[in-house]
Amino acid sequence: VTCWGFQTAGQSGEQELESLVLKLSVLKDFLSSIEKKALKALQEMSSATPASPPQPLARKAKSIPVQTFEVKLDITLGDLTKIGKSQKYTLSVDVEGGKLVVLKKQKDSQEDWNTFTHDKIRQLIKSQRVQNKLGIVFEK
Repeated sequence: VTCWGFQTAGQSGEQELESLVLKLSVLKDFLSSIEKKALKALQEMSSATPASPPQPLARKAKSIPVQTFEVKLDITLGDLTKIGKSQKYTLSVDVEGGKLVVLKKQKDSQEDWNTFTHDKIRQLIKSQRVQNKLGIVFEK
């Protein structure tokens, strides 16, 4: 609350003092009213609050299922001697087990796979140019 007091040319010093005292009295009453309302609201809030602290919610650990993706292996310059048909691989990600399995199906229902543990993976690089391309940097 802002109170402004202006002195007019005909107002004496005694009238000015009386006006100031009146304004201070109104301000005191206003502040007292606000204080009472705040105290009442605080009492209502404390009576509405339960005496015992709320029980923490028990979180049940959810298991993360193994995710499987059909992928194509991108040929790097070091593999140019192995150029042939683009072959599909199956990439399985086991987050809880900390494993990444790359499975290659070969002729005659044979399978060839490589398993990488989480501590061997150094970096994942999402391509900014190709939306569905991910680079994986392994240790060694």
